[in-house]
Amino acid sequence: MFPEGFLWGAATAAHQVEGNNVNSDCWLLEHLPGSIFAEPSGDACDHYHRYPEDIATLAGLGLNTYRFSVEWARIEPEEGEFSTAILDHYRRVLTTCQDHGLSPVVTYHHFTSPRWLLAAGGWEDKKTPDRFARYCDRVTRHLGDLIGTACTLNESNLPRLLSSLGVAPPAEERSQQPMWQAAGKRLGIPPDRVAPFQFTGTVEAFDTMLAAHRAGSAAIKAVRADLPVGWTLALADIQAGPGGENHAARVRRDVNEVYLEASRNDDFVGVQTYSRTRFEADGPLPPPTGAELNMMGEEFYPEALEATIRLAAAVSGAPILVTENGLATSDDTRRQVYVRRALQGVTNCLRDGIDVRGYIYWTALDNFEWVFGYRPTFGLIAVNRATQARTVKPSARWLGEVARTNGAALLT
Repeated sequence: MFPEGFLWGAATAAHQVEGNNVNSDCWLLEHLPGSIFAEPSGDACDHYHRYPEDIATLAGLGLNTYRFSVEWARIEPEEGEFSTAILDHYRRVLTTCQDHGLSPVVTYHHFTSPRWLLAAGGWEDKKTPDRFARYCDRVTRHLGDLIGTACTLNESNLPRLLSSLGVAPPAEERSQQPMWQAAGKRLGIPPDRVAPFQFTGTVEAFDTMLAAHRAGSAAIKAVRADLPVGWTLALADIQAGPGGENHAARVRRDVNEVYLEASRNDDFVGVQTYSRTRFEADGPLPPPTGAELNMMGEEFYPEALEATIRLAAAVSGAPILVTENGLATSDDTRRQVYVRRALQGVTNCLRDGIDVRGYIYWTALDNFEWVFGYRPTFGLIAVNRATQARTVKPSARWLGEVARTNGAALLT
């Protein structure tokens, strides 16, 4: 059912699990007056110190891949000042993966940036691509020999997706909101120049992110030419409801296809899908009446993954790596149902000759889910917020068996 060498894994992101990422822009935003974050990240899952235990658990389940991010705000806490100690820490993380037989998929930037970058104009500043390339060069020189797959940027299209859903305010309104005003005051810049990665969907941000991806990719390849490099995209399955064909087509174009076209020369494209989004003529439709919802309020719809893999392959022409897919739920039995159905979609794509290289579940640990805080639980492993004790969920053991048998366990 699955090709030899198929990557079976779970993912995390540094800010969401490591804890106390105090030099990052996200830490700043979490602690501002009027913050849109439900709570601060704090100690998170203390993965910065507990990574040996967590990696050993993932390998013991039967997975062969671990996707995680290295944190720019730790590695370059002030512009041009790189920390060898932090780079050595991530080298130990990578060595631990290799020792346990896990192929590391490393994301160089997963939403968070150093505070100094935000103060300099963030993801709308023309110098950001060169700064990112310099960071990618330094990271790859220190760590590149241990990395299995490299992702430059995580979900560059997310701000546009959030705008299309009416979740994120337009750029001209954003600077009027309390958090952005407070951020501008703290950083000493006008609030309309506060441009964090997650919330900046302007034309300038698109140009900056695409240039950063390409400059970062070139910097990585200059150090290690054989390292597979791509970026990951938030690909919702965009569907038309009654009368919504034109609107859905426009959103699909702006949010998905433009970014997939930009991926055509990459070694792969990372597909990250959780549900579908339907549109009527005037905007997004709510989930169907009576539909099962996840903890984020999205429809339980694992079939979305097959649709986005097919779209990504058709538009980009690049190999596909599913870098995120999962379910936020308090009912772990539903997680197993969700993943089984999603993997059936992957199987369908493989049978049709689509080059899918792996499936990486989001997420390894119940963690800090950005503006939602710690309430949504996506993890294969539960984390006690008071004690940091880990508890492996039944869905993790099931997915580990699927991985160990390279998919044969799906037949039982």
